[in-house]
Amino acid sequence: MQLSRQNTNHRVSNKFTAFWLAAIAIGMVGVAFASEPLYKLFCEVTGYAGTTRVAANAVSNDKILERVIEIKFDSNVNAKLPWRFRPVTNGVKVKIGEEVIAFYEATNLSKKPIVGTALFNVTPYTSAQYFNKIECFCFSEQVLKPGETVQMPVTFYVDPNIKNDVWENDLKTITLSYTFFMAEDQSAAIKINKSEASMGKAAFGVPRNQIREVFSYIGDSNLKKGENL
Repeated sequence: MQLSRQNTNHRVSNKFTAFWLAAIAIGMVGVAFASEPLYKLFCEVTGYAGTTRVAANAVSNDKILERVIEIKFDSNVNAKLPWRFRPVTNGVKVKIGEEVIAFYEATNLSKKPIVGTALFNVTPYTSAQYFNKIECFCFSEQVLKPGETVQMPVTFYVDPNIKNDVWENDLKTITLSYTFFMAEDQSAAIKINKSEASMGKAAFGVPRNQIREVFSYIGDSNLKKGENL
């Protein structure tokens, strides 16, 4: 009887522990998504959201497979960043190993320059180790002026070694997703603001008394011309 009671208490304790562990994990994910630095740290530490690889070069033509896979493109913007961000095309079908270039488009909807930074993920997560980026706008921060729209490229390929992974034999689709956040360092945007302000002063910073003198001179000249007539 006592042993049965101990087993019951042990099961209750395990369920209680599991519940709190799950609650903490969910809370970590929620906080991570709300903050770009925490989101990045969370992904780096846990491998969450499909961390991809960076490649220096594309594969040789003789290693490109006939097997075709569909790459879908997804986009998201953090609520604190007043940008519009979308893929130019929703997806593309490519041969495994084939080098591909795709474009995303971003527009600054605010009235001031803003520096943005993009984080990415690949789903299904197990395919991330075979998704290789050669060039990507996510490798550096992007600065957009007020109302500016830019198209940003990403060059990638799917590693032919995926053919050796029995777990990926039935893989038909990979989704590449980006989320843009407002960068913590806005110094580049501040620099643009100061530069434009200086240009404005240079163009329109003529003292009012000088403007009056110019118009007075023009008026006097016209008056004298009329007297001569």
